[in-house]
Amino acid sequence: MSLLVLVGWTATVVGTVLGIPQLVRTARTRNVEGLSLLGWQAILAINLGWTAHGIRIGQPPQILASALSLVATVPILTILSRELGRRTLVSFVPGLALAVAMVGVDQFLGSAAYGVFAILPGVIAMGGQSVELVRAPHVRGISTLSLLLGALNQTLWAVWAVLLQDSGSLIAILATSALVVFNLVWYLLRRLGLRPLGLTLHTPAAAQLQPDVEPQPSQA
Repeated sequence: MSLLVLVGWTATVVGTVLGIPQLVRTARTRNVEGLSLLGWQAILAINLGWTAHGIRIGQPPQILASALSLVATVPILTILSRELGRRTLVSFVPGLALAVAMVGVDQFLGSAAYGVFAILPGVIAMGGQSVELVRAPHVRGISTLSLLLGALNQTLWAVWAVLLQDSGSLIAILATSALVVFNLVWYLLRRLGLRPLGLTLHTPAAAQLQPDVEPQPSQA
């Protein structure tokens, strides 16, 4: 087995399961504090767009990782939109429209152009989550394990793209790596007690100083 195949299939496994901890947490608690609706709409586009790109360049690892990620993305986006009081079907439209645009660029302009265009949904997904991490009063709805697996997955796909020498994959992955690292670091700082930025003035000072940790069950 070549190094390219090994890295590709390892990234496939990580990419397939990374959304599961977030799905389990969201479905179990219905807590969406810190999750970005815009970010998950972009992730839907990413899953669909990269599935199509993997088919075009004939790379099964990329096809499976992106397609199977929909198993987590679709229900998370559904729950998130409902908890935020949004119409579920309407919440899917931006992601689907962006996916169609990604496929169109890939088919008609080629891999390099696709890689540049694919930066957009990647930045939207990571950037939208960055905004929520910075300003949300709490980030208890986010799965730590999913963020860690996301960082590992980003690293593996970057190595895979270098070995494959596919310009589209390499451009898009490297461009979003900084945001992936930022989100992980900022999330950990929030859980350690870093206060959110941009809170309204009526927010109690005590709430601003409260570390973002899991509430403990009361003792009987």
